[in-house]
Amino acid sequence: MKVILTEKITKLGNIGDTVEVKTGYARNYLLPNGKAMRFTRENVALFEAKKAELTARQEAAKKNAEANVDAVKNAKFFMIRQAGDTGQLYGSVSTRDIARMLKEIANVSVESAQVMLGAPIKSVGVFDTQIALHPDVIVPVKIFVAQSQDEIEALVAGKTLTFGSKKVEEEVEEEVEEEVAEEVATEEKTQEVAAETAPEATDAE
Repeated sequence: MKVILTEKITKLGNIGDTVEVKTGYARNYLLPNGKAMRFTRENVALFEAKKAELTARQEAAKKNAEANVDAVKNAKFFMIRQAGDTGQLYGSVSTRDIARMLKEIANVSVESAQVMLGAPIKSVGVFDTQIALHPDVIVPVKIFVAQSQDEIEALVAGKTLTFGSKKVEEEVEEEVEEEVAEEVATEEKTQEVAAETAPEATDAE
């Protein structure tokens, strides 16, 4: 479908551009949200008549986005989720989850489409993404996903979480080290007792 953009859209075009988009994208997102108009002779004339107003609105939106940059940068995206032994989440963290959290922790409202995550997060870890507060105001953020607050703090400190067989191997190694230490301590104690109870040697006459 051919549409006229009434505001700048990332990776699509600037205000006033005429672009071809998928019909579903236009009907479900661009048109109902006032981000574009169907390309018709009447709408071309309508856009020209409203161009100054739309441009002013676009500038106001950009200034508002710039005012929220620090709030987004300082937001702590700490998400606690259940996961399996390998660190795979039971479910995922979506753009909608991140947009909802941003509203809760920083009182900044964005649509899920403004969270430039790509694919949903499906494992524990630290993930880099961006929040497009405006097509010209894009803020990089980090998403921390773990099973507990302690794990979140470990990730923030730059530590690597271990899962699955690697974690089991480490636990086994710790158990073996403890057993060896106990055996050594027992042997040393035995030798001490034997030395204390042994009869004193006498010099031969």
